[in-house]
Amino acid sequence: MSPSETELSKAQKSVEAFLAAHELDAPPAYRLLDLSAEVGEMTADAVKSSRYGGEPEALSVSEDEYGDALFSLLAVGSTLDLDAGSALSTSMEKYADRIEETGSAGST
Repeated sequence: MSPSETELSKAQKSVEAFLAAHELDAPPAYRLLDLSAEVGEMTADAVKSSRYGGEPEALSVSEDEYGDALFSLLAVGSTLDLDAGSALSTSMEKYADRIEETGSAGST
């Protein structure tokens, strides 16, 4: 596991501990709905700051909203027994392989 993977796994454990300490246990479906809401708030920041896409160079998202979405994503992983560090490593390898094979990061 690379240092960044280890740090991401540690961050996920920190979220798990916070949820447990504050008795915020929730089923995966709730966690996914919360993640969707938080990503929606990031999107709202982006839409407003860019004047609905009319000024793309002005687009911004607050660190607070980004952090809320990240917290929710790590909570989803914890609820589903997925390790964030391992999942990111697997995804990075997949993208690297795809770029090497097809010249593009996009899936087809």
